[in-house]
Amino acid sequence: MFKGFRDFVLRGNVVDLAVAVIIGAAFGAIVNSLVKDIITPLIAAIVGKPDFSALVLHVHGGALTYGNFLNAAISFLLIASAVYFLLVLPMQYVMKRINKPVEAAPTTKPCPECLSDIPLAAKRCKFCAQPVA
Repeated sequence: MFKGFRDFVLRGNVVDLAVAVIIGAAFGAIVNSLVKDIITPLIAAIVGKPDFSALVLHVHGGALTYGNFLNAAISFLLIASAVYFLLVLPMQYVMKRINKPVEAAPTTKPCPECLSDIPLAAKRCKFCAQPVA
């Protein structure tokens, strides 16, 4: 029972995923700090509010804190753009260079009379019935 669990945990994918989650959490904390401490005050200076979390809409005795949602949306957009531009695009470029498309060998040849594509092993053209060398 423990051998199967050990094999599962020590498999490369699980360890890589664990490292990715830990790095992702740390990166999320950095981006949240960037949004909270730098970007939000800059935007708030334009809008006139000290922080978006102070934006609250009171509806029938309830409070909708849409400022916190704005902070979370900005944070999400920054994380998504950083992941895309710093991880996805470079990896696509690297994979494209590594996995260059392999040209397949031709399976057809043109008929000298009608210029139709015919199989390489054909002795006659299936379109014009002319012998093919």
